[in-house]
Amino acid sequence: MKTKINLNNKTILVTGAAGFIGSNLVMRLLKELDKSVIVGIDCMTDYNPIELKEWRLNQIKSEADKSSCEWVWIKGDIADKGTIDNIFEEYHPAVVVNLAAQAGVRYSITNPDAYIHSNIIGFYNLLEACRNEEKLEHFVYASSSSVYGGNKKVPFSTDDKVDNPVSLYAATKKSNELMAHSYCKLYNFPATGLRFFTVYGPAGRTDMFYFSATNNLRAGNTIKIFNYGNCKRDFTYIDDIVEGVYRVMQGAPEKKNGEDGLPVPPYAVYNIGGGTPENLLDYITTLQEELVSAGVLPEDYDFEAHKELVPMQPGDVPVTYADSTPLEEDYDFRPQIGIREGLRNFAKWYKEFYK
Repeated sequence: MKTKINLNNKTILVTGAAGFIGSNLVMRLLKELDKSVIVGIDCMTDYNPIELKEWRLNQIKSEADKSSCEWVWIKGDIADKGTIDNIFEEYHPAVVVNLAAQAGVRYSITNPDAYIHSNIIGFYNLLEACRNEEKLEHFVYASSSSVYGGNKKVPFSTDDKVDNPVSLYAATKKSNELMAHSYCKLYNFPATGLRFFTVYGPAGRTDMFYFSATNNLRAGNTIKIFNYGNCKRDFTYIDDIVEGVYRVMQGAPEKKNGEDGLPVPPYAVYNIGGGTPENLLDYITTLQEELVSAGVLPEDYDFEAHKELVPMQPGDVPVTYADSTPLEEDYDFRPQIGIREGLRNFAKWYKEFYK
């Protein structure tokens, strides 16, 4: 059973609000909700281009101008305890959605500090603030499909053991799940973790393959195709991710006591993934077709001359494949948008954004 939450007339804190998923969620909330206060925080690191983050914030602002909700923007770092405490003291959020994190598997190999800073210390600060917040109804946070590591059993189920991360990024996300579980047990507040599977779409992360490949092809550079193209990914379009988060926000794990009279942790974890893994080479072919169709690349572009098949990268996994059945059972939602439609939307946006 889920405890239903009405998001109207509530204060909602979204961290990572200038990020890819965060900005899209904020715009959805501004569109859908009535008289709510949406507080967004982001520290605006330059891991992804600042101009992209500023563009997203401008999109939010124009949505906020039409909304009955109030939009509050805070430039700040979740790893700064004082900043988080001040936000909770002033706004008392009923729902917190933590989408702030240092993302990226490869970057974690060379810049581990950034991951401990945002994903461990920042996450801890939010848990601490949540446990002291009387108005808190639900803490929702982003985990990642990377927690499955090199699991051979597919599709990946939230019942699977996830004790063998193959990157520090994955280890920090698994740590988030463990930390949240212990806080739910000790302080009896509801939390839900969401394991996202390869999120893509317009104005996305420039370090993701589809975006970096487009940049490289436009510049006339070669694109590296890892594991010689023998990868399968559960690509999930941004609108499907936002729909999943939006639904989960409205249904918190129920508080109840066990046979020992102590609280059963009001805690859950779900996968949000496309559920149909795509072969990387098919995905690249679709991307190429849509880039030509949108006029990002010329029709006579020689793709074969710009491809390089290379071995697997450290920290990467060959297959990601989500079992999203529990999400469908509990929230009546399954991702709908296929890669053709998703990549077409990206290519059109890219053409417009980069003129």
